[in-house]
Amino acid sequence: MKKNNPSLPELPALTEGFFDVEEEALFENLQFNSQDISYQTADNIAVRSSHLDHVIFHKTRLDHLDISNTIFDHCDFSNAEMFGGSFHRVLFKNCKLTGTNFADSYFRDCLFDDCLGDFSSFSSTNLKVVTFENCQLPQSEFFESTWRHLKLINCNLDDSNWFRTKLSGLDFSSNSFQKIALSQELLKGLKVNQEQAIVIAAGLGLVIEE
Repeated sequence: MKKNNPSLPELPALTEGFFDVEEEALFENLQFNSQDISYQTADNIAVRSSHLDHVIFHKTRLDHLDISNTIFDHCDFSNAEMFGGSFHRVLFKNCKLTGTNFADSYFRDCLFDDCLGDFSSFSSTNLKVVTFENCQLPQSEFFESTWRHLKLINCNLDDSNWFRTKLSGLDFSSNSFQKIALSQELLKGLKVNQEQAIVIAAGLGLVIEE
């Protein structure tokens, strides 16, 4: 049977640590609590088997992050830049992702649970066994994304952008939107409810008679 749900992190005993932003830093088996690393920049940081609780990454730029078996709990990534990252077996729980840019990143076995992701960008990302549940994703970007076993459950997708992303097999029916950007030629196989079908049809220029 194919595995359709993300495998969640399983953490060992953790030691309290300090997230010191520097090039090619490695953090492993650590607990980070209530730290602020806003406005910092570094490349190739790796975080493994760790738990970050109430850590603030506001306007931080961390390109080519390598995150594995890690929990982000109530963390703030507002307007952070995280180009080209690798996220494997990662839980984002109650995180603020407003304006966060994950473009060109790879996600495998990741769960976004009850996150605020308005204006976030997942453009050109590779999403494999990824779930967004109870997330606010208005005006988010999924432009030219590739995916396998992607689930969106009870999310706000209003005015999100899915241009040039394959839609066959996706289920939008439990989510909400009043406006959404989709490529007409890639619509086949997308599952929606009746209200959503009317919104999509109107967006394609169809005149619907009642």
